[in-house]
Amino acid sequence: MLLADLGADVVRIDRPGGNGWPNPIVDRGRHVITVDMKETKGKAICAAAASKADVLLEGFRPGVMERLHLGPDLLLKDNPRLVYVRLTGWGQSGPLSRVAGHDINYIALTGALAAIGPAGEASVPPLNLVGDFGGGSLLAAFGIMAALWERERSGLGQVIDAAIVDGVASMMTMFAGLLPSGRLSLDKHNNPLGGAAPFYRCYACADGAEIAVGALEPYFYEEFIRKINAPPAFLLHQYDQSNWRSRAEALRKIFLTKSRAEWGEIFRGSDGCLCPVISLQESYADPHLNARETYVDANGLRQAAPAPRFSRTPGQIRTSGSGRDMLTSWGVDVEGDVRE
Repeated sequence: MLLADLGADVVRIDRPGGNGWPNPIVDRGRHVITVDMKETKGKAICAAAASKADVLLEGFRPGVMERLHLGPDLLLKDNPRLVYVRLTGWGQSGPLSRVAGHDINYIALTGALAAIGPAGEASVPPLNLVGDFGGGSLLAAFGIMAALWERERSGLGQVIDAAIVDGVASMMTMFAGLLPSGRLSLDKHNNPLGGAAPFYRCYACADGAEIAVGALEPYFYEEFIRKINAPPAFLLHQYDQSNWRSRAEALRKIFLTKSRAEWGEIFRGSDGCLCPVISLQESYADPHLNARETYVDANGLRQAAPAPRFSRTPGQIRTSGSGRDMLTSWGVDVEGDVRE
């Protein structure tokens, strides 16, 4: 989706029966064709497509593409400029490389999951944003763009081993770098970015809805404390962890005195770093996101606009289409037992 939004012609090869996760928004811009890659004709179509493509992205376990005679050694020999991306959870090597896993497993093994969730309780998976999309898809897309840029100099493609565990480990480097200095902790009881601090967490309001507080810096913290009329003593010793629990309890009671909307009005235009916790559906109507056109209506659906934004070559939501037609335009013979 990211590459299609920025102008790439994307063809997805589906197995017979589909991929099991049809998604009209994430699938935008993909031209789909159903091919049985186990059959000789199917292999030939995929190999021919790879000979014309700039990028091939596959997500099988290690060795599967080789067994299909579509591994990188063969395809790069035919198309030396091909960027061959292998996106997996565990990577192409290591004792776990051939076993099953999901986002929750990958972030568990890289230290991220252990730091997420209420102190004294089991860790909570943050949807599948950290592993699948952050450490996986986004870093794979970054790798693709870097490889294409390097190809402009060398004229050659290469293989990208994009493992989610590697990506999440990379994302964790800020914490790894600060742990030795004591500036930050990943212990759930002491991590200010994990909800341990009373000034960086969510609170329930009188109507049962929630607000999110992120007043980390002293200036913002002072404005936050004054806006909610907390005791003056709260202005002192912000980072003294010995008072975090009692202050969090006091703030919990304060926020229960007003509704989410009332707190939103109090902090409107403020640097107190407070905002409502809203659902995805509610975010579609948020004034700030509407002003920025973060969400747009396309193909009959409300969806996120292409990101990031470019001043000269803006991204564009593109419709999905026929993979057969797209491959034909590349010069690939797709006659035979294939379906759109």
